[in-house]
Amino acid sequence: MNTLTLVSHHLCPYVQRAAIALVEKEVPFERISVDLSDKPDWFRALSPLGKVPLLKVALDGQDAVIFESAVILEYLEETQAQSLHPADPLQRARHRSWIEFGSQVLNGIARFYNARTDEALDDEARALARMFVRLEAELGEGPWFAGQDFSLVDAVYGPIFRYFDAFDQIADFGILTDKPKTAVWRKALAERASVRDAVAPDYPERLLKFLRDRRSAVSRRIPGVSHPAG
Repeated sequence: MNTLTLVSHHLCPYVQRAAIALVEKEVPFERISVDLSDKPDWFRALSPLGKVPLLKVALDGQDAVIFESAVILEYLEETQAQSLHPADPLQRARHRSWIEFGSQVLNGIARFYNARTDEALDDEARALARMFVRLEAELGEGPWFAGQDFSLVDAVYGPIFRYFDAFDQIADFGILTDKPKTAVWRKALAERASVRDAVAPDYPERLLKFLRDRRSAVSRRIPGVSHPAG
């Protein structure tokens, strides 16, 4: 009997990747959330890097912990039915490349919402826009990254677009402007049950509070927030 437990945090996009893949593969799992600002001792003991996600695997009386989202996704591909990777080795490698690109997009998003000055914010917005220009060029007719087949690439980008749902409430930063294929993909992901249900109903409020508390150029644009620059 293989029992899976996903150790989570309510905002982590990397956790969401694993949750989406598990649901798409119709794999039962338990989900436990931790407070990363006050990590419990059991979590510190399990997580070598002190990060989520963790996937606890109880298999035939043996317990193991897998960390890092990319590794968790590959483990699920190797052990569970309903593959979310292409069968062709070249296309599979291409998908893995764009999954890594998604991680770099998340790094860019973090630089964006942490930018302290308006000038730095504009620079990071332009950098993100350039990344999405590259991504737009890779997309076909949709609705998914690989056309009609939902893949792990889609599981990675669903959580990415959630940030833009929040950014769109704050201001028009122009990052996704004039990218029609990306817009189709974003809409399809937002409507996918596995993507939608990878977060709790209060996720939008939690994310907006997280952004408000950054004391950054983005947070200063949220109505009711007045932090000095610098």
